[in-house]
Amino acid sequence: MVELTDSAKSLIEGKNLVHFVTLMPDGSPQVTPLWVDHDGTHVLVNTAEGRQKPRNLARDSRVALSIVDSNNPYQYVQIRGKVVEVTTDGAFEHICKLSEKYTGSADYPKRPGETRLIVRIAPEHISGRENTGRR
Repeated sequence: MVELTDSAKSLIEGKNLVHFVTLMPDGSPQVTPLWVDHDGTHVLVNTAEGRQKPRNLARDSRVALSIVDSNNPYQYVQIRGKVVEVTTDGAFEHICKLSEKYTGSADYPKRPGETRLIVRIAPEHISGRENTGRR
């Protein structure tokens, strides 16, 4: 595991979507834009049981993420890592926190029968481009 860089943390803390890549059974990539968070050490994303992402992760914990600064597309980070935990603990509260960050409202709709999941990712490789001031 490698430490999250200050640049990676800054992009994660901004109102930037992550493109989250998991691997399908045949090895092909499956990419989804998601809201993103971190806990200081791990990258966190939120999803729901029954979706393709958790099915892929149960089989293969390797993931990749790409985050581009929405205000400066020349600044980005890419992270490769492994999922170290998938948990329901605090997952609905987490999606409400992400909703507040991205939409301005923590009032995330609770869908009947839906079980939210927090996916905790340990970074293994981080690269990208720092803020160059280019636009």
